Amino acid sequence: MITLSAIKADIGGYVGHASMHPDLEAKACECMEKAHKEGLLIDYHVTKCGDDLQLIMTHTMGEENEKIHKLAWDTFVDCTKVAKSLKLYGAGQDLLSDSFAGNVKGMGPGAAEMEIEERPSEPVIIYMADKTSSGAWNMPLYKMFADPFNTIGLVISEKMHEGFSFEIHDVKENKKITLNAPEEIYDILVFIGAPARYAGSRPAASRRRSARPTG
Repeated sequence: MITLSAIKADIGGYVGHASMHPDLEAKACECMEKAHKEGLLIDYHVTKCGDDLQLIMTHTMGEENEKIHKLAWDTFVDCTKVAKSLKLYGAGQDLLSDSFAGNVKGMGPGAAEMEIEERPSEPVIIYMADKTSSGAWNMPLYKMFADPFNTIGLVISEKMHEGFSFEIHDVKENKKITLNAPEEIYDILVFIGAPARYAGSRPAASRRRSARPTG
């Protein structure tokens, strides 16, 4: 099994909240490369979204592993020192404690992780956002999992032809519903067309049996 960990933090903005100073990315790459050479990481990628520093890592330690989260935390701390030396905006603002507590969750940084059994070809897309509405990914998710003009597999693939179920969250009322594509596409669009309130997430293969003729 392989674990994909994406951990991010705002540790200093370049021209306000607009971007990330290249020296911070360079420092993060230095920290990641050291961990890679020591065998803690299989691979890594350092990038940014707005003024958020994004650490994307693969390893075999499992989700919420203390060593991986400590690596991310220490990287953010080292980059914060660089940010302060450059007098960047809000240096270290996402680090809510002076010491690591075993897991970055609840300490300021954001984390998303998944453990998978890697296949020979395993492309991964990671969506990143900074200061967006709750439903920022409504349209991309709909295009991928419900629009046959975008994803031809919805028409020609036997497995995908049954469609996908969309879990839609009402972020104001703290409620959620599940709607099925393609038969409830219009209802799905009613909700995801209001991204400030409704967020579509977790598209899952439908478990319904297709009435598609065979033979």
